[in-house]
Amino acid sequence: MSMNLPDAIAATRRFNRFYTRRIGALDEAHLGEPFGLAEGRVLYEIAQGQGLTPKALAAETGLDAGYLSRILKRFEREGLTDRVRAARDGRSVTIRLNPKGRAAYHDLRQVAEGAVEGMIGHLSEGQRGDLTAALSTVESLLGAPPAGEVILRPHRVGDMGWVTERHAVFYAREYGWDERFEALVARICADFIEAFDPALERCWIAERDGAPLGSIFLVKGDKPGQAKLRLLLLEPSARGLGLGKRLVAECVAFARAAGYAEITLWTQSILTAARGIYAAQGFELVASEPHMQIGVPLVGETWRLAL
Repeated sequence: MSMNLPDAIAATRRFNRFYTRRIGALDEAHLGEPFGLAEGRVLYEIAQGQGLTPKALAAETGLDAGYLSRILKRFEREGLTDRVRAARDGRSVTIRLNPKGRAAYHDLRQVAEGAVEGMIGHLSEGQRGDLTAALSTVESLLGAPPAGEVILRPHRVGDMGWVTERHAVFYAREYGWDERFEALVARICADFIEAFDPALERCWIAERDGAPLGSIFLVKGDKPGQAKLRLLLLEPSARGLGLGKRLVAECVAFARAAGYAEITLWTQSILTAARGIYAAQGFELVASEPHMQIGVPLVGETWRLAL
């Protein structure tokens, strides 16, 4: 069904008024709990994040930094959260729920799920299917980036397989590296997933219209205050977009926010495009050494960026 823009705007605003009234979004105490809607959302994100910095919470919720700060101070006053300083750098603070906070989150979740059940419980199985499909359509239409826009997103299920496969195929085609390099990438991906610390580590997948274009990882280094940049990759179709620079800049910004003192990386002297990106971001070559780790003679290089 086609609809002109003014009618679509009116319909969307009408639905917003209906839904915010239906869920009590404007109530001072949402769902009868002692939290407003924004406070409940922040509580949810802290519970899901296993330790998030205030900056990460602001990004996840879209809340103004001052408003978020007031919410976090209330949680602290009421004994729901603890501020935990990173062992690697005391400047980095993450917010975590303590036992009282987890109990409050559990109560809020139970009430919220009960309220939704009260709204949809009377629907038939077919009607619930229609509702779910309609909600999915709304989320897809309003949440999707404009066609052709390149986005950077966190990793999700299936991405580690893609990272491993694309590294293996690209470097075999371009440089003749064999399955030993594929095994190395697979180990790095497995280690990342098994020991993932969301407060101090991150993977970014570059994506356009649902198709992955590149990757980069930031993980803990070998000593306190040190991070490692790993697995920078760009598909040939993504060249010329400035995406490599964007991925590395995102890594550096996250490392600074997390409180790291330096970032190191290991690359190969023949990877001239990547080396140019690192140099442009301020990394300096600090060591080089010949090696045969993946079955071909290479010169490995260590680069460092002081933060």
